[in-house]
Amino acid sequence: MTSDTQNPHSTERARLIEQLKQPVEYDLAIVGGGATGLGTALDAAARGLKVVLLESHDFAKGTSSRATKLVHGGVRYLAQGNISLVREALHERTTLLRNAPHLARPLAFVMPSYKLWETPFYGVGLKMYDALAGKAGLGATEFLGRMDTMRCLPTVQGDGLKGGVKYWDGQFDDARLALALARTAALKGALLVNYCAVTKLNYENGKVSGLTCVDAETQQSFGIKARCVINAAGVWVDALREQDGEAQGKPVKPMVAPSQGVHIVVDREFLPSDHALMVPKTTDGRVLFAVPWLGKVILGTTDSPKNQIEYEPRAMEKEVEFILGESARYLKRAPKISDVRRIWAGLRPLVKHQDDDAGNTKKISREHTVLVSKSGLVTVTGGKWTTYRAMAEDVLQHCMDAKLLPTRPGGVTVHLPVVGATSKPIREGMNDPQGLHSYGSEAPQVMALEGADRELSKGFNEAMVRFAARFEYARTVEDMLARRVRLLFLDARQAAAVAPRVAEILREELGIDPQLDEFLAIARQYSTVPQP
Repeated sequence: MTSDTQNPHSTERARLIEQLKQPVEYDLAIVGGGATGLGTALDAAARGLKVVLLESHDFAKGTSSRATKLVHGGVRYLAQGNISLVREALHERTTLLRNAPHLARPLAFVMPSYKLWETPFYGVGLKMYDALAGKAGLGATEFLGRMDTMRCLPTVQGDGLKGGVKYWDGQFDDARLALALARTAALKGALLVNYCAVTKLNYENGKVSGLTCVDAETQQSFGIKARCVINAAGVWVDALREQDGEAQGKPVKPMVAPSQGVHIVVDREFLPSDHALMVPKTTDGRVLFAVPWLGKVILGTTDSPKNQIEYEPRAMEKEVEFILGESARYLKRAPKISDVRRIWAGLRPLVKHQDDDAGNTKKISREHTVLVSKSGLVTVTGGKWTTYRAMAEDVLQHCMDAKLLPTRPGGVTVHLPVVGATSKPIREGMNDPQGLHSYGSEAPQVMALEGADRELSKGFNEAMVRFAARFEYARTVEDMLARRVRLLFLDARQAAAVAPRVAEILREELGIDPQLDEFLAIARQYSTVPQP
């Protein structure tokens, strides 16, 4: 298996905008450049449909770059008895790992037991997890004794430890996978434009006929005609739904109940292992992970109802206390506030029943929902990264069932490698520091650019900035340091230190203001831990 290109596809902004100006009718216009929108764009383009996707900020700027970085079948969904969701996710897990081997890898998890009943109890459940995976399994669940558990997790709390259970899931680089989906869709003929906000829906005879969008850099406005419009704006989907409701003279109730998830990043010394730690039930009934990722360790997550929707949500003091407090119960050396290298928050677009208020988000569906309005606006939200490909197929099936799109056979993305996919295994894992291996088959093209011999930080050189500007839709310092490389998510202070040089290169490559000051403000927020 190899990706279907060896030569990077230019993402020159002027060319993209010129295409956007053309008076053509698209089969499909997608609003939102997160996992759901990008997955749908790729699937539709791979079926030969004419596709345009518009994102108001950068691809994966919101929720889709702020995951726990796990490709999983959903152990907690198994506990809830949602067998069908687990089975689908397990098979999609394998598909993702196969199609993006440079961005997603298997990962072993260990669940430590401090009560004699925990090992057999959770072990039996995880054996069922294996059975549901079948041939798509990544490795057999193992029952561990006390010493084997400590070998897998050298820093686990040893007092009272009885043993543990080892099972397999996967992990990935969410933002770079989103970018790979965008670039693969473009290779299949789709037009994708970031920093181009949809301002309104357009109608003909009471039916959605397209939309109006505005280029954030020039303030130019464009009218886009499309047979079908998909609203895949994540936690922001209700804005377009409300507009559509007003056009029909029928107000709609919000369908999204945002839930905030916070993650804390600490150094590898807190878990110097290739195994992740999983706590199935914290003091308040949540799941807690300690996951090695790109040379650091991610601790999280939380699940807090959120009324205010924002692009840069802030962690609350109680969320930090919860993560650090629960980590202290399972790690010999408990991370303190001074050990935090980075803290980030993301908003999950959980779908609520129309007669509910946004109460306890933990009980709201994690499955995606697709709605088709009387005007033909298709809205999709909910779901999770692991099942993005299956979600895309489901969305397009709804469009075809509603006669908004011509019928085209599905399954085209099951064996479709994304840009950068390699035929040979990559030696480095997702828990190794980020570097050239993250580019997969495109690594030689990166190294051929000016600055390949000048490192900005470990595993990050100037050539990567030039590559991002020319071939990866990057427009700002934040695009580069938050999502093209993940330095902001790993060490906000180091990201701030290299930002001025990154800005210089982007200015040289793009001829625009790369928004250095705006990035430095975000970096300060990400390195500031809320405390009493």
